[in-house]
Amino acid sequence: MGSVKEYFSSLGSGIASLLKGMKVTGKEFVTPKITECYPENRQTHHWPERFRAELKFIYDAEGNHKCIACGSCERACPNGTITVESQMVTTPAGTKKKKLTNYYYDLGSCTFCQLCVTSCPTSAIEFDNDFEQAVFTRSSLVKKLNYLPEKPEPEPTPEELARIQAEREAKIAEAKAKAAAAKAAREAAAAQAPAAPENTQENK
Repeated sequence: MGSVKEYFSSLGSGIASLLKGMKVTGKEFVTPKITECYPENRQTHHWPERFRAELKFIYDAEGNHKCIACGSCERACPNGTITVESQMVTTPAGTKKKKLTNYYYDLGSCTFCQLCVTSCPTSAIEFDNDFEQAVFTRSSLVKKLNYLPEKPEPEPTPEELARIQAEREAKIAEAKAKAAAAKAAREAAAAQAPAAPENTQENK
């Protein structure tokens, strides 16, 4: 008798649980859907601005970037994701300048910490939200961010050339003045020094 009672009791519990589950299922069945229909909504969906997916260079309308090849981003990266290659060039004004040649970024090693962006003194890089980066080989994740040709140094204007020449002549004149002052000081010090006594021999 006890086993029959336990059977119907468990059967009633199962039916109650089933009805409860069907109630939740029916409620969700008529609830408006919020699931993203990717990739059907790829062209219309707007990702959050704070979402970090890939590092990229910031180019202006003329194809110029602000990277000065200082290497701050490379030193700040904890995983060695960034490699900055540069060379020293002589500008038309005659001065030396470090110029970027290659900027490599390994997306496969990036942790998206954004330390490279915050350490950049010229705001030359940023993270975008283009998350579709699936590739077949790991080597394809290494990207060259400065994909546009590097532009030559602009020719200085006549005003800039005149200013550079004036600064150069001023430095030369200052160096000559310092050298003359140092020479005069040495000569004055030599003139004020006491004369050495003459050696005399006693007559025997």
